[in-house]
Amino acid sequence: MLPDPIFYAAAIPAVLLVGLTKGGMGGALALLGVPILTFVVEPATAAAIMLPILIVMDAVALWTWRHHGHWPTLKALLPGAIIGTALGWYTFSAVPFELTRMLVGLATVVFAGKYFYDRWKPGEKIEKPAKGQRPVAATFWGAIAGYTSFISHSGGPPYQIYTLPLKLDPKSYTGASVRFFAIVNVIKLGPYYALGELGAPNLAASASLLPFAVIATIAGAMVVKRMRMEVFYPFMYAMAFLAGLKLVLDGF
Repeated sequence: MLPDPIFYAAAIPAVLLVGLTKGGMGGALALLGVPILTFVVEPATAAAIMLPILIVMDAVALWTWRHHGHWPTLKALLPGAIIGTALGWYTFSAVPFELTRMLVGLATVVFAGKYFYDRWKPGEKIEKPAKGQRPVAATFWGAIAGYTSFISHSGGPPYQIYTLPLKLDPKSYTGASVRFFAIVNVIKLGPYYALGELGAPNLAASASLLPFAVIATIAGAMVVKRMRMEVFYPFMYAMAFLAGLKLVLDGF
């Protein structure tokens, strides 16, 4: 696999796109990584190659955003994420992934679409207040995020459905997101190894792509750190909408 230029023609763009989102940009770009890799390797192999790369990206992002985060959000979401990850492991070879992606995608499109409708509809614009932590919703969307993250590294949209209405400061939002997926990805290592997906060839392919992962993650963080709040949230909702649309299309 390592000497194959066709593999790298797909893998390098995939890693660069995912790295930008790992730096804090979020949204649809992250969902392109595994599908691009599936042009040259099997889907399970693509997910396995990406996992160590994601963990290195997480390490870079954690350092970059080390002074920012939101622990109440993490504490609300992580129990559900652990449950969802366990379900993903248990059902890895039995569940129709296309249907799961489509349902999550539809929910995300409706969620983001309502945000833009409320902003652009005629009449008086009423700014909705930030929502507080909601334990039941956090457990549900945390579980969906953990599940979809396990099966295809696509946990971003359900995570955004819960966290965007909290209206956190952009840096706190990004720091919380980085920590959440860093923890989830580390949890996924054991199950992926047990499933036999982290063998030497896949790990070697991952290692060869790490320089691109680091560069893209730092670049993504630099962009987000310069965003004002009035730009950050419309951008993130737009990314969520595109991510949801991508998941819906993947379901067909």
